[in-house]
Amino acid sequence: MKTIITILLAATSLSALAANRPNILMIMCDDLGYADVGFSGSPDIRTPKMDSLAEAGTICTSGYVTHSFCGPSRMGLLSGRYPHTFGGQFNLPPVHAGIEEYNKLGIPENETLISTVLQDAGYFTGIIGKWHLGEDPQYHPNNRGFDDFYGFLGGGHNYFPEEYMKAYAAQKAAGKQHIYDYLIPLQHNGQPTVEDEYLTDEMSQHAVGFIKQAADKDQPFFLYLAYNAPHTPMEAKADDMATHAHIANEQRRTVAGMMVAVDRGVGMVADALKETGQFNNTLIIFLADNGGRADKGSSNQPLRGVKGDTFEGGFRVPMFWHWPGKIPAQKYDHPVSALDFYPTLAALAGAKIPADKELDGKDILKAIQAGADCRNGDMIYSLRHRNTFSDISARRGDWKVVRYANQPWRLFNITDDPGETKDLAAQNPERVTEMVKQAKAWSRTHTEPRWFHALPARDAWNNNNMPNFENDFQPTIGALKLPAVTYITDVPAAPAASTVSSSGAVAQPQRALKTGDQTLEMYIAKEKVKWEKNGWPWKQENVERNFAEVDVNRDGIASGKERNAWFDKKKKGISTALPAATPQTTAPAVSATGPVRQPQRELKKGDQSLEMYIAKEKIKWEQKGWPWKQENVERNFAEMDVNRDGIASGKERNAWYAKKAQK
Repeated sequence: MKTIITILLAATSLSALAANRPNILMIMCDDLGYADVGFSGSPDIRTPKMDSLAEAGTICTSGYVTHSFCGPSRMGLLSGRYPHTFGGQFNLPPVHAGIEEYNKLGIPENETLISTVLQDAGYFTGIIGKWHLGEDPQYHPNNRGFDDFYGFLGGGHNYFPEEYMKAYAAQKAAGKQHIYDYLIPLQHNGQPTVEDEYLTDEMSQHAVGFIKQAADKDQPFFLYLAYNAPHTPMEAKADDMATHAHIANEQRRTVAGMMVAVDRGVGMVADALKETGQFNNTLIIFLADNGGRADKGSSNQPLRGVKGDTFEGGFRVPMFWHWPGKIPAQKYDHPVSALDFYPTLAALAGAKIPADKELDGKDILKAIQAGADCRNGDMIYSLRHRNTFSDISARRGDWKVVRYANQPWRLFNITDDPGETKDLAAQNPERVTEMVKQAKAWSRTHTEPRWFHALPARDAWNNNNMPNFENDFQPTIGALKLPAVTYITDVPAAPAASTVSSSGAVAQPQRALKTGDQTLEMYIAKEKVKWEKNGWPWKQENVERNFAEVDVNRDGIASGKERNAWFDKKKKGISTALPAATPQTTAPAVSATGPVRQPQRELKKGDQSLEMYIAKEKIKWEQKGWPWKQENVERNFAEMDVNRDGIASGKERNAWYAKKAQK
């Protein structure tokens, strides 16, 4: 009798505890632009279901994630640590790449995830959608704290079942050793499944099923709903795209269609919570894993940068918290990090965090409820390794330092200037030095990467003695002015005048975009992905020069037709050089140190004007750590340009360097 009473009391105690602890629903979108949802300022995409939840809760206007692309960001979210600290700073490679040594790896087993902490505290835990933390059994969601898993293990997936199942069957029948990840059947707790609906809708339906199942349990739930939209491939239902027929650009309209499906799913989930009486006791957190891709139709307006960058557009994301009666309706402008979710949710659940567990965030619930600054001077960092250097940023309060493309550090008042347009480093050198010093100290917590997304990236790391932090964290200032940023959401109908970059590319579109068109920003973003994938050292001036050559009608847009024509000429060896400058009727402009500033003939392959030569030399001097002396560079150009036509030909430059070597 005594035993029965004890069991009944224990059961009653557990039920009471469950009633006092909230359910936790964490919704994540993939590659979502800052301006791809209504509550975050989208001028063209409508997301009414999400917006109603956001507006009834706290919209975090300065919500940050731990990395600017998928896998590392998710690892940081679930581990509560910067992924750099345990070697997860690169994406795991797709299985179809066939890199067996990396395909067997995943987030370290000694990193206790928030899912395990909540599971141990009595929560019914589930994940739906994208995992991307490892595929071998020891890294599988069911072995990392999730009772229920429906989704895919890799970094992405196609959306239409009738198409990807057919393609999968064809590759399997052909005996392909490594089938393309995005075609592999989804699974439910390790067992393959067959889908009937558009993938986003399937995920939403499974989320509804999980919520209804949880309602019958005497325990709270934790559901991580990880949509892969609007990640590539860009596939939307025609009916969903039709709801945004007002968007002329097809890429942008596809993003809109994909977000219509996500918004529909969020509405279904909210309705299921209400129907089961769990809505008022559920904390809903919405965020993205990183910034959007401008080359795929996303907009990060008003931020600079895209997915993969350490500018704001790379890792500042749409975010809201909703919990009726517990989270106020407000706009919260103080910085929040996804690192803070782990300690906040653990405290909310009354869960015990392992004594040896290291965390980089803090419990921020009370600060959010009070509308107070939750960071108290703590920095938020972002670091993305390139092939020969690292892009780095650090924000503390209103201030943010950024090192981009191996250029000197820049300083922005990010509260007043979220678009990172006004570099204040020259006016505040002491602040730059102090913040860079603190960021360097943080870098000492990093470990060597456990894996790389591709073998060329590994080779570049080894061959270039990366990470080269001694060079990266030199607090140099004096960076060039950054070009203006344009967005797919704000192409001007009739701009007053074009803005031309240092390499001659028109940076501002002169007409509305059509299908296949690319602005300079979109072209750069797409080329970055290609260059990184091929292991090439990034040279933006080359890419901008290519864009200028492609854009033959000088409207600031590289159309599909123009790009195809440019590539055809390249293949045939035909010159794609820029048109000749207008001949001068007066003597050529000459600086105090002698160079002819305006080209006197049409540029040929290998030619460099003074402007092009200066831009290239600046990058080299920055890489070498030399103090910039433009008068020296101009004098060198004047010596090279022996025929005084304002152009340093490849032959002239080689001759000049040969003479230098002899001396």
